[in-house]
Amino acid sequence: MRLLSGVRPTGKPHIGNYVGALRNWKSLQDEGHECFFFVADWHALTTAYEDTKQLQQNTVEVMRAFLACGLDPNKSVLFVQSGVKEHAELALLFSMIVPLPWLERVPTYKEMKQQLSDKDLSNTGFLLYPVLQAADILIYLAEGVPVGEDQVYHVELTREIARRFNYLYGQTFPEPEVILSIVPKLPGTDGRKMSKSYGNIIPLENTSEELEKSILPMVTDPARKRRTDPGDPNKCPVWDYHRAFGISEDEKQWVFEGCTKAKIGCIDCKKLLLKNMKRELEPIWERYSKIDEHFTKDVIEEGNRKAKSVAEQTMKLVRERMNLLF
Repeated sequence: MRLLSGVRPTGKPHIGNYVGALRNWKSLQDEGHECFFFVADWHALTTAYEDTKQLQQNTVEVMRAFLACGLDPNKSVLFVQSGVKEHAELALLFSMIVPLPWLERVPTYKEMKQQLSDKDLSNTGFLLYPVLQAADILIYLAEGVPVGEDQVYHVELTREIARRFNYLYGQTFPEPEVILSIVPKLPGTDGRKMSKSYGNIIPLENTSEELEKSILPMVTDPARKRRTDPGDPNKCPVWDYHRAFGISEDEKQWVFEGCTKAKIGCIDCKKLLLKNMKRELEPIWERYSKIDEHFTKDVIEEGNRKAKSVAEQTMKLVRERMNLLF
């Protein structure tokens, strides 16, 4: 299948980005799919338009994370959204045919306005976010979109937009399928949603010592105030990390019996987690150390060129279908 997905460069990538997206992308790449993965810098402007000082650097850092996590520019097309201007042209043309109520009913539109109530999100770019997202996907004629559950509705809207365009102008776009990534949502180190504003994230680019400083003080089941108190792993944020980093059946039994019967302390449980996390993350840290900014920008330029060659062909067809003179 031809697949497409992207990440907004709102900051340096963290463990949640890896577990929620990048790890799955590498698996899809290694399965032999035709993959397009991009840094969605225009999308970052929909909620952070007022401060763009770090946008360029964040964009480069996200691409470094792509490479460190094993995405291969020889196997996948790795590019930056703003480097392929055809995305904007297709989004403009889609905006001519998308009814306003379609956008106003998007669940995340109201949810994000409530969650980000301290920001002025009355800009049209925020409302048109799903239209640009549809252009991102359809301009590459993608057949599948790897996303988390929170993005399923956006892909469904993309299917509706493709269907409407095909009805009006003739068969042009496929209706992409959701490739759902079922992964545990990692909380922050304090048990709340992982967020820079809470100061509870774990950076993906890290060291063994710094990872220990993040994990060992993590909050656990509130019922375990003392080591002798029994707990419930299902109520403990550390358990979400265990599930994400490949705990074995024997280890799972050890954690559940030790926690529920107060046979182990929370530090013992966290030390097991650290062992499993380091096993998976150390190769990524090693690759990080070898990827500099110059190489990353070369990858971006080459990826933009490859992506643009595909996007140009799609736009040529779109203009013909819509009877545009130029």
